[in-house]
Amino acid sequence: MQPFAEAAIQQCPYCGEEVEVDVDPIGASAERYIEDCPVCCRPWTVHVSRNEEAYAVALARDDD
Repeated sequence: MQPFAEAAIQQCPYCGEEVEVDVDPIGASAERYIEDCPVCCRPWTVHVSRNEEAYAVALARDDD
Protein backbone atom coordinates (compact mmCIF):
# COMPACT_ATOMS: atom_id res chain seq x y z
CA MET A 1 0.00 0.00 0.00
CA GLN A 2 1.41 3.40 -0.98
CA PRO A 3 1.28 6.31 1.47
CA PHE A 4 -1.01 9.22 0.75
CA ALA A 5 0.53 12.41 -0.56
CA GLU A 6 0.91 15.20 1.94
CA ALA A 7 0.45 18.88 1.16
CA ALA A 8 3.42 21.19 1.60
CA ILE A 9 2.60 24.91 1.60
CA GLN A 10 5.05 26.89 -0.53
CA GLN A 11 5.20 30.32 -2.13
CA CYS A 12 5.17 30.58 -5.92
CA PRO A 13 8.52 32.05 -7.03
CA TYR A 14 6.72 34.06 -9.75
CA CYS A 15 3.47 35.46 -8.35
CA GLY A 16 4.19 35.05 -4.63
CA GLU A 17 0.91 33.28 -3.85
CA GLU A 18 0.91 30.47 -1.30
CA VAL A 19 0.22 27.15 -3.01
CA GLU A 20 -0.10 23.54 -1.92
CA VAL A 21 2.35 21.06 -3.42
CA ASP A 22 1.45 17.38 -3.02
CA VAL A 23 4.44 15.35 -1.86
CA ASP A 24 4.76 11.64 -1.20
CA PRO A 25 6.50 11.41 2.18
CA ILE A 26 8.25 8.20 1.09
CA GLY A 27 10.33 7.90 -2.04
CA ALA A 28 13.78 8.58 -3.43
CA SER A 29 16.13 10.61 -1.24
CA ALA A 30 15.90 13.44 -3.79
CA GLU A 31 13.70 14.19 -6.76
CA ARG A 32 12.93 17.08 -9.04
CA TYR A 33 10.01 17.72 -11.37
CA ILE A 34 8.20 20.56 -13.15
CA GLU A 35 4.75 21.69 -12.04
CA ASP A 36 2.63 24.68 -13.07
CA CYS A 37 1.45 27.23 -10.51
CA PRO A 38 -2.33 26.84 -10.05
CA VAL A 39 -2.63 30.64 -9.72
CA CYS A 40 -0.43 32.19 -12.43
CA CYS A 41 0.16 29.02 -14.53
CA ARG A 42 3.93 29.58 -14.78
CA PRO A 43 6.13 26.47 -14.48
CA TRP A 44 8.37 26.01 -11.46
CA THR A 45 10.73 23.25 -10.49
CA VAL A 46 9.80 21.32 -7.37
CA HIS A 47 12.80 20.01 -5.43
CA VAL A 48 12.03 17.33 -2.82
CA SER A 49 14.62 15.90 -0.47
CA ARG A 50 13.87 13.18 2.05
CA ASN A 51 15.59 11.44 4.91
CA GLU A 52 14.31 8.77 7.27
CA GLU A 53 12.48 11.26 9.48
CA ALA A 54 11.20 14.06 7.26
CA TYR A 55 11.10 15.67 3.85
CA ALA A 56 11.78 19.18 2.57
CA VAL A 57 10.24 20.92 -0.43
CA ALA A 58 11.54 23.95 -2.30
CA LEU A 59 10.25 25.68 -5.43
CA ALA A 60 12.50 27.34 -7.97
CA ARG A 61 11.78 29.42 -11.01
CA ASP A 62 12.09 27.40 -14.18
CA ASP A 63 14.21 30.16 -15.74
CA ASP A 64 16.74 30.26 -12.85
